[in-house]
Amino acid sequence: MDREKDFMEEKDFALSQMEQETDEMLRIRYLNKDNAVFERTGTGFLSLRIGEEFYPRVQVVRMFPFMHVDELLSIRTPDERSKEIGIIEKLTDVTPETVEMLNEQLTLHYFTPVITRIHSIKDEYGYAYWNVDTDHGPCRFTMQMGGSAVVHLSDTRILIMDIDENRFEIPDIMALTNNERKKLDLFL
Repeated sequence: MDREKDFMEEKDFALSQMEQETDEMLRIRYLNKDNAVFERTGTGFLSLRIGEEFYPRVQVVRMFPFMHVDELLSIRTPDERSKEIGIIEKLTDVTPETVEMLNEQLTLHYFTPVITRIHSIKDEYGYAYWNVDTDHGPCRFTMQMGGSAVVHLSDTRILIMDIDENRFEIPDIMALTNNERKKLDLFL
């Protein structure tokens, strides 16, 4: 009888804990200049204080990175099981100093070199080996074939993700030479 009672108490506790976690996940907390204080850390990251809560390091992520670059920024914990702390609805909701800090983090997070020339793309054993020039200089990277490694943002704009999750952009495939476009045929 005690064993059954213990089991029921554990089950009730687990259910209660799941309900609490679900409520936390579904709750949207909007951050603004009145309730959130961002500061640079000594290591180049951002910390966040919301009332009594302190997060020594936070990550800034655009919820709609290609459509709303200055709106709907998700502030998250930086760990593998990233948890959303809150949302900044618009950059105008925070101080100019905070905007500067957030933009620094976004620039780092969304660093996306633009491919200006394609020297070669070699397809081997399910991987594509790229040799390109970018607006930040020459680059070689490897991409896994298939899946979502190439995202079509429009009819002529593509985003390429390598195996290390680095992003590269071709803003207009029509600006490439015929020879370069032929190399891309496999991905278009």
